[in-house]
Amino acid sequence: MTDAISSKTLPRRKPSFQFSEKHLPIAMVMPSLIIILLVVGVPMAYSLYLSFTDFTFTTAKNVHFIGLENYYTLLFKDELFWPVFGRTILFTTIAVNVEFLLGLGIAQLMARAVRGQSLARTLMMMPMMFAPILIGLQFKWFFNAEIGLVNNILYAITGQQQNIPWLIDGKLGFITLLVAEIWMSTPFMAIILEAGLLSLPTDPFEAADIDGASGWQKFQLITLPLLMPFVYTAMAIRSLDIARAYDVVNIMTGGGPGNRTELMWTYVNRLAFGGQQFAMGTAMSYITVIFSFIFTYMLFQNVLKSRWAGDMEE
Repeated sequence: MTDAISSKTLPRRKPSFQFSEKHLPIAMVMPSLIIILLVVGVPMAYSLYLSFTDFTFTTAKNVHFIGLENYYTLLFKDELFWPVFGRTILFTTIAVNVEFLLGLGIAQLMARAVRGQSLARTLMMMPMMFAPILIGLQFKWFFNAEIGLVNNILYAITGQQQNIPWLIDGKLGFITLLVAEIWMSTPFMAIILEAGLLSLPTDPFEAADIDGASGWQKFQLITLPLLMPFVYTAMAIRSLDIARAYDVVNIMTGGGPGNRTELMWTYVNRLAFGGQQFAMGTAMSYITVIFSFIFTYMLFQNVLKSRWAGDMEE
């Protein structure tokens, strides 16, 4: 009985660590952050260190820290870097803008469709289901100079017997790569823009109908401004995701002829693995990452501005 009384009178000890509700989100996210740090952060940090060294596969045991020499060589001494960089910017700009125009047109048609929307979406997303390497093989056969489908169709229509060297000529090869990339990724742009169109409020359009606005006026003054957050988001994702074109370029042209269809990602591979200059290729990868971050930041600044403008209008 005395033991029972003593147990009631003695004060309870507070635990040394009290787990409050404000720590719960951090505790739930922490395992994922640790995994990301180990899987992504550590390799990136090591590759960043390698970009400041003279590491090659033949001198892996004798590595020296050389600072910014790899970056200086690429930016000021490499004859191919700036042509490849400019070609990559041109490729990304044309591909993303054409995908936007085609995707917007397809999204408008699908948003207005009364029947068969589910079937149309399924058929439209089929190009996204194929691996980029398969798409590269497919279009390589389409544009083959001897047995390609495109030359056979042109021969059947025009009767021209001279084969067009689509994949051998530099300018034509660049166009074929654009065609393959646009065909592969336009469905993604259309899906994002259709989701944006279906989420737009109906009140502004009803008011415009009462005021007698035409279809083009409603699209120019209401649809497009309200859709801009979706447009910028889709463009940002596509600009970063367009690195998948590496498989298409590598399969269709291999960066040739004479590096005239070389893009940043194929050139990185050529430097790091083909030329055994792994540290140089890593430095070029980080230059690409820096420009990608700048471009993405600018796009998302436009996203925020467009959203603020929409809130002010409301």
